Amino acid sequence: MANQKEISVILPCLNEERTVGLCVEKAKKAFKQNKINGEVIVVDNNSADNSSEIAEKAGAIIIKERRRGYGSAYLAGIEKAQGEIIVFADADDTYDLMEMPLLLKEMKNADMVIGKRNIQKGAMPWLHQYIGNPILSFILRKFFNVKISDTHCGFRAIRKNALKKLNLQSTGMEFASEMIIKASKAGLRMKEIPITYNPRVGESKLSSFSDGWRHLRFMFLYSPLHLFIIPGFLLFIIGLYLLITLLQGPMIIDGFKIDLHPMVLGEALVLVGFQIISLGIYAKSYAIKRGLDKPKGFMLFIEKHLNFEKGMLAGLLTMLVGLLIGAVIITRWVGSNFGGLNEIRSSIFAVTFIILGVQIMFSSFFLSVLGIEKR
Repeated sequence: MANQKEISVILPCLNEERTVGLCVEKAKKAFKQNKINGEVIVVDNNSADNSSEIAEKAGAIIIKERRRGYGSAYLAGIEKAQGEIIVFADADDTYDLMEMPLLLKEMKNADMVIGKRNIQKGAMPWLHQYIGNPILSFILRKFFNVKISDTHCGFRAIRKNALKKLNLQSTGMEFASEMIIKASKAGLRMKEIPITYNPRVGESKLSSFSDGWRHLRFMFLYSPLHLFIIPGFLLFIIGLYLLITLLQGPMIIDGFKIDLHPMVLGEALVLVGFQIISLGIYAKSYAIKRGLDKPKGFMLFIEKHLNFEKGMLAGLLTMLVGLLIGAVIITRWVGSNFGGLNEIRSSIFAVTFIILGVQIMFSSFFLSVLGIEKR
């Protein structure tokens, strides 16, 4: 099609009348110099100034998005974009849109290209530059095996057909994290190139702690292994060690007696730890079922070797251990003509395994509902 747009530049805008016109003009100039058939979409996110009028006069397509939020604005722009490649930037001129061809050049061998910011003096608060952004980028890289160093750079380009596969939904600043996480999980080819990050004109819309927390929360929710399974496994192992060790009697460590109360704590840690592990497996299973993740490692083992029947059997055997210990306790009580009985340790151990067995059975049932086993 002759009028098919090659590039769509999307600029979310909230009270950026001092810079949005300049950003549109730079994008248009980059189109002209590189003979690109492109469009600039400015998404007005309830501006109270003349941003829309100025952007429209500069040649942008204006979209009004009433739902506040960085992600909301981009989602509205993506819906209207006609370009085969979509470029994301900001309307505050922190990203120089004259550098857009640098991203587009790398798109020849990539599905997504993201900038690595060369931060100019005064362009970013010290807290963001040296603490917030490096820490969040490090966590994202480690959790999701991403090779991008500046994961929260907002200047990026992605093929529209690849973008459709990601099913982006975040409405806030975590939109940037969601895009990279889902791109990584979808196996998109990603590249990173140096770009310039300039001081912004006007007041920043970022909220250091709330926006940072939104990014962090999103990453944890998309990484059940780190949020649920690893912590739950640690609690379970510590609890099981206390239960088994104290079953034979109290321990003396450096003259300090560890007895029944730590054993009760061990019981709680085993049950809570298993419940947290189960929640992590549920979350992973749900993500796999929705196509947001692929089974690997621990989850691949579950898919290959565990199903409803095996889970129910494991639960019954675990519960049987507790019931057998309980039967021994009752037998001893009957043998003493229902007299005094000092079987507190054994009782704690028995009750723990009975409850754990029930948890395993119901977890197996719930996983079968989610469809984790092979069919």
